[in-house]
Amino acid sequence: MKEPILKVLDVLGLAYWVEIITDNPKCTYYFGPFVSKEEAQTSYGGYVEDLYGEGAKDIKVQVKRCKPHKLTLFDEVEDIKKFKSIPSLSGQAL
Repeated sequence: MKEPILKVLDVLGLAYWVEIITDNPKCTYYFGPFVSKEEAQTSYGGYVEDLYGEGAKDIKVQVKRCKPHKLTLFDEVEDIKKFKSIPSLSGQAL
């Protein structure tokens, strides 16, 4: 029963999402959608734990109503610095 309501809320931008911002790496992650703020708040602990486990630092969490267009946003300047030195793998046989 919750699924149709959740779809409508998400389409209208009224669903709740967990927004997690990390300083290292500089990323913004969105987890959701959720029907209620309480549901989102009880769910984000696992996401934060996973990010800490992957080495993320300075994690900030906010639960809000929104309609994210991408679920993960990278700081483009930081990404360019990191990936400039990685050699291209195109042309290699698998």
